[in-house]
Amino acid sequence: MSISAERKQALIKQYAVGKDDTGSPEVQVAILTERIVNLTEHFKDHKKDNHSRRGLLKMVNSRRSLLSYLKDRDEGRYTKLIQSLGLRK
Repeated sequence: MSISAERKQALIKQYAVGKDDTGSPEVQVAILTERIVNLTEHFKDHKKDNHSRRGLLKMVNSRRSLLSYLKDRDEGRYTKLIQSLGLRK
């Protein structure tokens, strides 16, 4: 359900704004999206896992907050991020 260290480093490298960037909204949203996708796959086999479902909902809300923050600050970065992650149509 969690992501590997190698995958996390690849996401950081791909979505980083600066050289040593690990905390920008783009990186945080990319990592949360990867974790959300993994948990969604987990729920296909474990339909009654309500404890993990609560964690999933917290991650979705956190991602939504980060995306709204980014949209308020810089519309171009927001648009580029959601297109690269494939979040909205």
